[in-house]
This record gives sequence, C-alpha cells and structure tokens, in this order.
Amino acid sequence: MSAAAEPKSVKVNKTSGAGMEIEWKDGHRSTYSFVFLRDACPCALCDDERSKSGRKPGDPMQPVAGALPMFKAMARPTEVEGVGKYAIRFVWNDGHQHGIYSWEYLREVCPCEQCKAARDSMKGLEEDIAAHGKHSHKH
Repeated sequence: MSAAAEPKSVKVNKTSGAGMEIEWKDGHRSTYSFVFLRDACPCALCDDERSKSGRKPGDPMQPVAGALPMFKAMARPTEVEGVGKYAIRFVWNDGHQHGIYSWEYLREVCPCEQCKAARDSMKGLEEDIAAHGKHSHKH
C-alpha cells in the first residue's frame, strides 16, 4: 500500500455527526461528511446503481422523476468497525451496511478541492473531446 493510501489517524465523529477525518501518512488530510460517505458506498449494489445513473461516488442520488420528495434522515453511521488493516465499515441509520470502504478507495474519492481538481483534470480531457462531439450547431 502506498503512503498516500495509508492512514496515520482516523477520527469518526459519530456522536456529533460531523463525519470522518483521515490524516494520511503522506501528510494529506481528508474530511468526509457522512452523507458523502453514504452516497459513495462501494458495495456492488450501490456501485451498480451509480454506474447506471452516471453519478460519481459521493454525488447525491437523483430523486426519481415523478416521485414525491421524501424526508430522509441525514445519513449517520450507527456502528463503525475496522476491517483488518485495510478498510472501515459503517452500519448506516437507513439499515444499509454492505460497503467496505478501503483506505485506497477513500483516498481515491477524497472530496477536498485539491484531489477533486486532480481528478477533474485527468478526466476533463476525455469530457472535452466527448462534449465537442455533442454540440450541434443551431442557426
């Protein structure tokens, strides 16, 4: 495992609901809200749903067209446990509990501006190319 994906310290603010903070061995710090983590659940089911709807890990789920907006309690873990030395698992207040969040995955989806910018610049090029094909010239 690279130092980038190895946590030096992990704080899960379960009681306050403030989310999770990770300080990585390479000095980087990541802060994840519980809502982000729930929306980034890496289990096969959520992963499948994301790939079908085209949302990225951590993006909020899109409301179903025509469905009434339902009140949803803010995502919070009711339980948190370490999985070996490589991951962390949450039991969410909506009952969902299948996601095993590896440190590697968490570092990959780090929501900070710096990491977001790095991810965007990597895929920005592909999107630019794709977007240029889409623009039809209306006169």
